[in-house]
Amino acid sequence: MLSKMEPHQVTGLVDSFGRRITYLRLSLTDRCDLRCTYCMAASPVFLPKREVLSIEELGEVADAFVARGVRKIRLTGGEPLVRRGFISLVHRLASHLDAGRLDELTLTTNGTQLARYAGELAAAGIRRVNVSLDTRDPETYRRLTRTGDLAPVLRGIDAACRAGLQVKINTVALAGVNEDELPDMIAWAHGRGMEITLIEVMPLGEIGADRATQFLSLESVTEKLSHVWHLTASDHATGGPARYFDIAETGGRLGLITPLSANFCAGCNRVRVTCTGQLFMCLGRMGSVDLRTPLRMGGAEALNAALDEAIARKPQAHDFEIRSGARPEVTRTMSATGG
Repeated sequence: MLSKMEPHQVTGLVDSFGRRITYLRLSLTDRCDLRCTYCMAASPVFLPKREVLSIEELGEVADAFVARGVRKIRLTGGEPLVRRGFISLVHRLASHLDAGRLDELTLTTNGTQLARYAGELAAAGIRRVNVSLDTRDPETYRRLTRTGDLAPVLRGIDAACRAGLQVKINTVALAGVNEDELPDMIAWAHGRGMEITLIEVMPLGEIGADRATQFLSLESVTEKLSHVWHLTASDHATGGPARYFDIAETGGRLGLITPLSANFCAGCNRVRVTCTGQLFMCLGRMGSVDLRTPLRMGGAEALNAALDEAIARKPQAHDFEIRSGARPEVTRTMSATGG
């Protein structure tokens, strides 16, 4: 266990552009039980287990961020629910909620294991889960995920709702794949009292496909939706990158994450830590700082020095660009980074 810092030593994490870092996305594993075509290759090579932080170490990293002013933590993967022992980490982090040191603890999942764990997650302190779901058509789902089965995901969503969890649907908009289905996805989610966020595909890692053919601008999507429904810009904010619209006819809220068509970097308040302890200050850049070595060798002082170094190096904006036939400049996949 890391030694505790004295209160007068604790300072917030503020980058060189004056942005206060209050949001940590912590990856529990790079492993996933799906193989989504826009996320990873058909036969991915996963990290050696010896390189992955233990559940205890992940907790120590999270504790250090909370001590430095992080108020929101999202657990990610890969698929976090396939990580053995993850529920003990949820309990540990929920203690920060109980003490008022953390405002929100959430989790992003593909939903395949959600029916099994929804009750435990709610009991442990999770109040909201984001479920990644790009289609409600079983055949389209099977093609997108390379043999995935939609039925367990829908059962997982049902179980989460019964457990009292707030469910938000995350849908990656894909040209020629699900673009015609997006209005139905939105209406379905809102009809069940769930928020939904549409996300532009991001050029992360070699996946064996040309992302230029996958990319669908959400600016064009909202233009089409505005001919169907009345969309009103909302001042709702969750601390993440999405901007929101209220839809009068459905009575629900629509989020948009637009890293390419409408850059949101100016207000970035978040960083990502991979399951191996690499701190990425920007999703769209390759630069990272190793937290695993100081965590294992130097204790609290070395870990906090590494955090200071990382935040000082946080760039002003990402480098995302999608060009036909071009290799992605960011070679790591989303599953290795942590969504």
